[in-house]
Amino acid sequence: MKKFSDLGIKSEVGMTGSKITIARILNREITVVSYRIEDSKFPKNKSGKCLFLQIEVDNEKRVVFTGSDVLLSQIKQVNPEDLPFVATIIKNGEHFEFT
Repeated sequence: MKKFSDLGIKSEVGMTGSKITIARILNREITVVSYRIEDSKFPKNKSGKCLFLQIEVDNEKRVVFTGSDVLLSQIKQVNPEDLPFVATIIKNGEHFEFT
């Protein structure tokens, strides 16, 4: 009989830390630790998706939720092995983007 540990199932670790708004971290250096993308409960953007970011700012773990299509597009281009990475989120015109 197989052991559970032989099945190769990984634990899905939830995100930790208090929610923080993008406005509070704009133009500040953050560390993006992990992310996930889900269908948005409030689909106001073109993609209908919501980006969940696990970040560290001021040595605290925090969670950011956003429907920014630009941030969604950029994060999809990050290879999983490149996590974590340091970035700054800026407002460029009417949208947010990583720099």
